[in-house]
Amino acid sequence: MAAVEWTWAWPWWGTIVAINAINLIVGLVIFFKSKKSDNGDLSSYRRTMRILGIIFISVGVYRSIFVSRYLTQLAWFNTLANSPLLIRCFALFAEMAFALLIMKTLLQVNKDVPIPENHKSKRFLYFIETKAPHIFVACLFIAQFFAFGGTINKIRVLFAIEETLWGIGFLLITILAVLQLKRVYSIKDEQSKKELRHYRIFTVFFTVFGVGYCIYSLLYHLPVEYWPAAIKQLQMAVPEPAIQTGIDAIKDAFLIVNETKDYAAWGGLGFVIWHSGYFALCEWMVLFFMNGPRKLDKKSI
Repeated sequence: MAAVEWTWAWPWWGTIVAINAINLIVGLVIFFKSKKSDNGDLSSYRRTMRILGIIFISVGVYRSIFVSRYLTQLAWFNTLANSPLLIRCFALFAEMAFALLIMKTLLQVNKDVPIPENHKSKRFLYFIETKAPHIFVACLFIAQFFAFGGTINKIRVLFAIEETLWGIGFLLITILAVLQLKRVYSIKDEQSKKELRHYRIFTVFFTVFGVGYCIYSLLYHLPVEYWPAAIKQLQMAVPEPAIQTGIDAIKDAFLIVNETKDYAAWGGLGFVIWHSGYFALCEWMVLFFMNGPRKLDKKSI
């Protein structure tokens, strides 16, 4: 099949790189501004949030420049810096930073807007409200092993399991986000509403984001894109791509890059939407997290 010319490849790439460069500058401003204003009981929380945030943003800048696809080892540039296994290593730190940022924010909401007493007698609700953030981080941590396995061995099922773990994790914290949204917006006192301004923004945005992600993941991404292709590969007499094992598989995943600007090879519009969203929308969310969402005191209002 002839390559499909991607006439707007470089303008798209330049736009994403520019957005990430701006995000990094904003992230650094938040980092040092937050560092100067550290005080009180929240100093440790805010320090952790800004460090995790700058890790995610920094990796985002790198990955926006060296665009990559793990399974087919596609690369934007013909250089070892675009190595899929190298980028997978960077992604490990970014994705765990992302998971921890979300977990800590959800737990901080629980701390400042306590779980209602009547929920404690409802096992499912209490389980979600207390355990979902930790399970989310555990899901994303376990998913890393499958992501590395898929990158090295070229087994689609491993990537499908990875994405399934992401879907399960996000489903649990989205339920929690809805519960927290209800709690935060049930408070009508004007002074308290001002103090909870961060949480009013966070719960609305994250609920919308979580619901959108779950619909995409559970109704399209997993059942249409990932699992059918994974099962099909296992049923092939000669798997495509070829399954690799041993030390040679690790070397290939690190050393081989397939430079291309073929629109279809990258995955067409689906890839463009995913890549643009991940390296723009998720980073904007992280910039918000870096401020340390919290209950504001009177001096901050």
